[in-house]
Amino acid sequence: MVHLPQGSGGADGGEPHGDAVTLRLGPGEVARFGRGSATVPVELRLADPAISRLAGEIRVTDDHWQLTNHSTTHSYLVENPEGAGEYLRVPPRRVGAPIPFEFSRVVLPTRGDAPISFQVFAPDHLYLDPEAGVPWGTSTVTAYSLDETATYFLVLVALCEPRLRDQSRVAVPTTPQIVERLSGHVTGGTLTARAVSSHIDYLAEEKLRIGVADAHEPGKGDRRNGKREEIVGLALRFGLVQEEHLALLPPLTGAGGRERPAAR
Repeated sequence: MVHLPQGSGGADGGEPHGDAVTLRLGPGEVARFGRGSATVPVELRLADPAISRLAGEIRVTDDHWQLTNHSTTHSYLVENPEGAGEYLRVPPRRVGAPIPFEFSRVVLPTRGDAPISFQVFAPDHLYLDPEAGVPWGTSTVTAYSLDETATYFLVLVALCEPRLRDQSRVAVPTTPQIVERLSGHVTGGTLTARAVSSHIDYLAEEKLRIGVADAHEPGKGDRRNGKREEIVGLALRFGLVQEEHLALLPPLTGAGGRERPAAR
């Protein structure tokens, strides 16, 4: 899943500085990015004169993605926002550089005050069953591959927190409530509502692979609430988030400023 934030460009043929764009690509599919033109179509239009008409392309494979840099002068950076400054530099004219990060930010230099960037959520990483050691048959892989050090897992824990604490059918937290809840976290301090929504979409569509069925086509808010309900329900039913994971969240203080203990 490739996400271009609002104000960075638009879809092919769209106006510069348009709405956010999200592309979903399957194995073998390609998304091109750059300024684009009538003769150079691109899927991600980046509105900056320092960016080439065809700046590069993303190609999806079964278990990772590759970045091609069509620029003859500029290197591109691929940052791992959850890797404590970890990044890759893709030099000019590099073809098919494999990107190992599960969540990445592609950064392109510009003449403005800040570079232009977009996010890439990679294909789900698979892990072998730790008990698999037999020399025959196919290996067992994890059904729900979750990285407990990733920001999306922190968002998942915050979604599940109210029900883990009192075991009741309380309302699932809204996006603004998640932003406020994680504001004291060393990683979550810079989380915006848009970023939280992107992590929730990633959890629902890529990690947990759920769909919110609703025949009467409710409003956008209803669909978003239903998605969060489905995420929490699945995570708790299968034990993907448990009480010990609450320690990942910032201390929850009550009226007296003391940390509230988790329910037992």
